[in-house]
Amino acid sequence: MLSILEIRHIIESAFLPLACKCAVEPQGSLQAQIFDPISGQVELLVTGISINRLTGKQAITKLIDEVREELKLAHAERSWPRERASS
Repeated sequence: MLSILEIRHIIESAFLPLACKCAVEPQGSLQAQIFDPISGQVELLVTGISINRLTGKQAITKLIDEVREELKLAHAERSWPRERASS
């Protein structure tokens, strides 16, 4: 099994050119914050990631793929044109 430092490094490196910061939450799960490194704007915050689930590189890759999909959805929602009320 990989150490938490190795897991964090793999996850944090996976979202370039965006920045990613992983932290261990008090209850022992992992939190990943993905943000623009220049503006600091948070693109996605994922909490409650079970460290026990991340047993190897394949499991970490699956998590990264899931988070990337969530990131795409979050970005699409922000980009969706909003209807304007007619005057």
